[in-house]
Amino acid sequence: MITAIVMIHANADRIPETAQAIAELSGVTEVYSCAGDVDLIAVVRVREHDELADVIAGGLSRVPGVRDTSTHIAFRSYSAQDTDAAFAVGLD
Repeated sequence: MITAIVMIHANADRIPETAQAIAELSGVTEVYSCAGDVDLIAVVRVREHDELADVIAGGLSRVPGVRDTSTHIAFRSYSAQDTDAAFAVGLD
C-alpha cells in the first residue's frame, strides 16, 4: 500500500464543499481541515504508484476550490495503532 499525504490550499469560502468532494474521491481515505500553512490535508492510499497520478493530479487537483497542492509520499508508518495491531496478532 502506498500512502501519500497531500497538503491543500483551498478557497476559504469553499473549504467544507471542497473537503467533502475530495473525501468522495476513490483512493482518498481521510480529509482534515486544519489551522496553519494549509487549509486541508488529505491522506491517499493506493496499491500502485501510477494510481497516485489518477487520484491526485487527475482528481483531487481538479476539485473546485482547490488552489494548490503539495504531495508527500510516506516511506514507513510509525503509529502506535499499527504497532499495537502487529503485536496483538494471535492474542484472541
